[in-house]
Amino acid sequence: MTKLLPLTGASPEPVARVPALLLAIAALTALLALGASPAESQGGLADEWWNDRVFYEIFIRSFQDSDGDGIGDIQGLIDRLDYLNDGDPATDNDLGITGIWLMPPFEAHSYHGYDVTDYYAVESDYGSLADMRRLIAEAHRRGIAVLVDMVINHTSSRHPWFMSSRLGEETYADWYIWADDDPGYPGPWGAPAWHQAGGRYYYGVFWDGMPDLNFLNAAVTQEVYDIATFWLTDIGVHGFRLDAIKHLIEVGESQENTPENRAWLAAYETHLEAVKPHSLTIGEIFNGPSFVVARYIEEGAIDIAFDFNLADKMISAAQRGAARDIARAHRTALRDYPLNQFATFLTNHDQTRLANQLLFDIGKNKVAASLLLTGPGLPFIYYGEEIGMAGAKPDERLRTPMHWDDSRRAGFTASDSVWEPLQKSENITAANVARQDSDPDSLLSHYRDLIHLRNSNSALRRGGLTPVDSSARNIYAFLRHDAEQTLLVLINLSGETTADYALTLAESGLDLAAPRLVYGAGQLATPSFNSDGGFDGYRPLSELDPHSLRVIEFG
Repeated sequence: MTKLLPLTGASPEPVARVPALLLAIAALTALLALGASPAESQGGLADEWWNDRVFYEIFIRSFQDSDGDGIGDIQGLIDRLDYLNDGDPATDNDLGITGIWLMPPFEAHSYHGYDVTDYYAVESDYGSLADMRRLIAEAHRRGIAVLVDMVINHTSSRHPWFMSSRLGEETYADWYIWADDDPGYPGPWGAPAWHQAGGRYYYGVFWDGMPDLNFLNAAVTQEVYDIATFWLTDIGVHGFRLDAIKHLIEVGESQENTPENRAWLAAYETHLEAVKPHSLTIGEIFNGPSFVVARYIEEGAIDIAFDFNLADKMISAAQRGAARDIARAHRTALRDYPLNQFATFLTNHDQTRLANQLLFDIGKNKVAASLLLTGPGLPFIYYGEEIGMAGAKPDERLRTPMHWDDSRRAGFTASDSVWEPLQKSENITAANVARQDSDPDSLLSHYRDLIHLRNSNSALRRGGLTPVDSSARNIYAFLRHDAEQTLLVLINLSGETTADYALTLAESGLDLAAPRLVYGAGQLATPSFNSDGGFDGYRPLSELDPHSLRVIEFG
């Protein structure tokens, strides 16, 4: 594996508490001064530590059970860290992951953790704070950065804060959003947003079990700052995936992406940077166009955000075997975001798993992985995606236990009972780590190869992207380039062998030299370069295998 160090793991001494209102004012002032557009940042190269990473999303409850109760736990995750990254630069049989995102590890009312009841405690099913600290240390020893899912838009209705607020206790009376009369309007997707309790109504955009916090209350803001400080300094995480952040502050019936929302987040980001410089924040701003999502980054509200549109187009390209839509999505992302400051993924814990969407076609799954891991942005992989695990709604079935082998409980637990039944036996048999581990043609081997390829080539991690025209609709080609290298990525999106294709690049402004293959096999042809660093009618290989990837370095 390629061990990427150093991390920003060393925690500084806790900083003095800065009043939340003062930070909010500072952030609002800073917003007025912002003026640089993403296009103006494209001239340089991505230079943040996270751009050297490949992240892996983990649901602790479903990853590995260490104590035989049928529930995944922190010790189980520690036991499986070598699968992700063994910390030895001389080996290449680990996955090569250099970052993990943990779904909420806090004490919560529901199995999934998104309705928190105690932000200062680890979910008792998973272990203790001491276990979490040990996980961070073990991950760091292997060169793995750790993010936790920070859920601050809402708490559980069972949280002591809400129960006190519902009773009108003075300290917490306005920690949530209350109205004496029903305001009468629904949430942004038409579902009820106002819920009755004790003769009054409270706002909960997701459902009545998740009341929204009132971030116009400085005491709430300060408490949320303190929670972040605790996890960054006392526990030692490297940053946060921020859940549902377009909903933090509503202005009347304007319930998404308000300017006040971004201003609050900018102040929060200021606090995080004061506590732990270069900590990472990744925002979930689902179903928004990239120019809307990018405003959060431009205005200093978050470091990067997930690009849901790009995820859809990568899957669509694998489904249809055509390049047009993914090429357009890449152009849009590169236009709207600062260079590579967006997170890429295929599916996550809320979505039908990739294998289901691609009808369990291994070739198509490989194409999707190739697009994810050779393309721009910061890639995230959902646990089990690398082996083709199944999963379709309801939500519990998207988050079932990991398949380590094809034994009775798939190597997840020794218990006769499991918190959630596993997938069907035929999926376990085909999609498990033990079966695919030594097969060089398996989906797992493809992911492993591509993650190591990305780790070893700076142009894939940090470089820009220049489109290359292809005469065949199923052949997607582009350059990835930085100061160190220029790579031509060539993907046959379809299930057909393709010989009738030609690549054209009018100009690149790059100093291109004789090509060599760095991924894939075949006899390479050398193009005739023009004076602008381009070429015309170039066919690097006589034919391209179905669903195949070739990566070619010029010079």
